[in-house]
Amino acid sequence: MAVAATEIDIEPKPLVGIALKIVSVAIFVIMSALIKAAGMVPAGQIVFFRSFFAIFPILVMLVWQRELATAFRTRHPVGHVMRGLVGVASMGLGFFGLTRLPLPDAVTLNYAQPLLVVVFSAIFMGEIVRIYRWSAVVIGFAGVVIIAWPNLTLLAGNGAELGAEQALGVIATLLGAAASAVAMLLVRRLVLTEKTSTIVLWFSVTATVVSLLTIPFGWAWLTAWQFLALAAAGICGGIAQVLMTQCYRHAELSTIAPFEYTSMLLAIMVGYFAFGDIPTLYTLVGGLIVVGAGLFIIWRERQLGLKRVAARRFVRPGQG
Repeated sequence: MAVAATEIDIEPKPLVGIALKIVSVAIFVIMSALIKAAGMVPAGQIVFFRSFFAIFPILVMLVWQRELATAFRTRHPVGHVMRGLVGVASMGLGFFGLTRLPLPDAVTLNYAQPLLVVVFSAIFMGEIVRIYRWSAVVIGFAGVVIIAWPNLTLLAGNGAELGAEQALGVIATLLGAAASAVAMLLVRRLVLTEKTSTIVLWFSVTATVVSLLTIPFGWAWLTAWQFLALAAAGICGGIAQVLMTQCYRHAELSTIAPFEYTSMLLAIMVGYFAFGDIPTLYTLVGGLIVVGAGLFIIWRERQLGLKRVAARRFVRPGQG
């Protein structure tokens, strides 16, 4: 998430930013593991725990930054609500998939999100996307198909209940990635006028309220372990969100973004030791293809950004 221009500038410290990013990614993986360990809890209920308990670390951050009194003030409440609605859909679909897929598969399939951001930026925001990035998107989606293929082909088998659940998990995860890409575009607009603290707080509160609307569709009576696991997941989500916010204060987006893909290695490790999930060859090969495509897109975005900066500097005052 980018930091709004209205926020206080901090001296760049790339190594600090990278360290914070890696720690935030690790905590997000732990959050996913806790949600998966809680079992087959309704997705809307998981969204509530993830959003409500995340508020507490965020409030601590706001108090520390002395922004609590003004964090909820905004001139664009509709934009925040829309971002919240799309974000709830993204989380709900993602959590549904997470409870039905091996952890490495669920994490790796979410790498479709930056690919979809490129596609949606071209379709909905009129951004010019040239052959290099379109090629990376196509190759990346080929990797997604490789990852998803074994689970989707289970539907063509004996119709086993497990196979159907896994196939639904793949579809839900990909739809969640698509919703997340739309949410990212909404955030891009919000950061032009809103502080990061405002965006983060509005999202957590909106998601908490909206998730309560899923109660009529069935919430489960939780065991003590499930309650603790989901509450801890929410706190982890809030802490990771705070660390992710801070990492972009210390380094540029293009420096930080590639380290998002450390989650693949972490998910494989946690999945193996916590759940006995062994990544398939499809997951490894497809994952590497998607990661490669994502890294190329990040590199290309950086190159285009440098060219735009150079072009602005070339134009003399009064000529632009």
